[in-house]
Amino acid sequence: MNSKDTYLAVFLGSGDGPRRATWNALSDDQRRAREQEGMAAWGAWVETHRDSIVDNGGPLGRTKRVSGDGVADVSNNLAVYVVVRAASHDAAARMFEDHPHFTHFPGDAVEVMPILPIPGP
Repeated sequence: MNSKDTYLAVFLGSGDGPRRATWNALSDDQRRAREQEGMAAWGAWVETHRDSIVDNGGPLGRTKRVSGDGVADVSNNLAVYVVVRAASHDAAARMFEDHPHFTHFPGDAVEVMPILPIPGP
């Protein structure tokens, strides 16, 4: 994998933000309909960007933080990840404009960053 054109996209979502509150206020039937629409839209996004996706990634579960103080359960806004290839950082970011994560689901944003080479001799 050439790190010069490879980008990590991290999907963010707050469990207690206004978008989540609106989602939680939906009836079960409304939520199921939105989920079905969202999954279809997500699938279409994957199909559109199939040649650029290096790793489909997936949903992220509970988080453990490991530090000099030991291991602790923590909470963060990281929800999903995917790895893509693009000609530039801007091009990679544009792939996520109007993504179903925040147009159909209650996600907040997608952050896109280059995967840099490991420094070495």
